[in-house]
Amino acid sequence: MLDSHVHVVPNFPEPGVLFRDITPLLADGPAFAALVDALAERYRGKIDAVAGLESRGFILAAPLAHALGVGMVTIRKAGRLPGDVIGVDYTLEYGTARLELRPETVTAGHRVLIIDDVLATGGTARAAIELIESAGAEVAALTMLLELEELGGRSRLTDYPLDSILRY
Repeated sequence: MLDSHVHVVPNFPEPGVLFRDITPLLADGPAFAALVDALAERYRGKIDAVAGLESRGFILAAPLAHALGVGMVTIRKAGRLPGDVIGVDYTLEYGTARLELRPETVTAGHRVLIIDDVLATGGTARAAIELIESAGAEVAALTMLLELEELGGRSRLTDYPLDSILRY
């Protein structure tokens, strides 16, 4: 059901790329609600917080945290959080980037679910794991809406439970 709401856009953002557009899924109230409800059922009682990765991970993390009655932690791109932050530099398929976290938003010992829209090479997810663990929490699991299997990101995350809702 969810797969029918993900549109394939050829040659975006550059020639040869098949972009998986999740905006139709987000725009369909019943489909989006079914996704959040299914995730809430899967993780109810198993996590203490949901960490969303900037920016589309926030779209998934916020309603899931609300449905579970737990807090949401924002993991952001460099320079977007005020105050003291901890950060991790990581490699992307096309360069490097940095993720940051305000450590006081994570409770030591909490079980945290990391959620994002796409798992590609695994670099962003691996950086998020490092941030959560360096703040003293436990990464209970990772959930990705889409997994691009040919890019091999799952192989970088084998020490953690990983769910991908849709795989391509």
